[in-house]
Amino acid sequence: MISLTYDLHIHSCLSPCGDDDMTPANIAGMAAVKGLDVIALTDHNTCRNCPAVMAAAEEYGILAIPGMEINTSEEVHAVCLFYTLEAAMDFDCYVYEKLIKYPNREEIFGKQQIYDEMDRVAALEPNLLINSTEISFDGLWDLTRSFGGVMFPAHIDKNANSLISNLGFIPPDSQFASAELADMKNLHRLRSGNPYLEHCKIITNSDAHYLEHIHEPEWTLQVSEKSIRGVLDALAGPVK
Repeated sequence: MISLTYDLHIHSCLSPCGDDDMTPANIAGMAAVKGLDVIALTDHNTCRNCPAVMAAAEEYGILAIPGMEINTSEEVHAVCLFYTLEAAMDFDCYVYEKLIKYPNREEIFGKQQIYDEMDRVAALEPNLLINSTEISFDGLWDLTRSFGGVMFPAHIDKNANSLISNLGFIPPDSQFASAELADMKNLHRLRSGNPYLEHCKIITNSDAHYLEHIHEPEWTLQVSEKSIRGVLDALAGPVK
């Protein structure tokens, strides 16, 4: 087993709440400056800046995983990560069809910028990406796996848009093997009230919307190899 420093929940300027400086090249560059081994791009309900981030990260020798932070019909946020870019883009098309469409208002929500691999704006997304989708949290694990990915609930210790805050509990028939905390100091409290977490790998990510918020290399994952498969297999746990 090897140890990798990680940040698996990062937003680019395609997320309307993401800073305009969160371009693919800047994200990869900041991850390199901070000394991270592996990152994941997880914009709201979209994977369309993943190709550019993966290309930029490769230039710096950083492993980049394609992903998405999906907003379910219950307004629960979950991170979906994929073994291949092709799988991520297929999932992107599926989720976009389920997105509740509402025109983005840049003056209120911010720009939604799609970048090419030269770190140039290639397009703007017209529909607001932070809206909920018609996809329920129930079944999201199986849905993500059907597209070749792994899902974990995001920032479950937050008071909004989290599994515990929005549903009030962790469904006992859940299948996820990992869960994300915004602050590891909340782990004991959450575990004491949610026994399901006793059997989960607990990770913490930045949920960065600004370059300076990308994590320092203080958190590590034990993986079998430095590859997307190595990281996702560690997060997926035993097959259920």
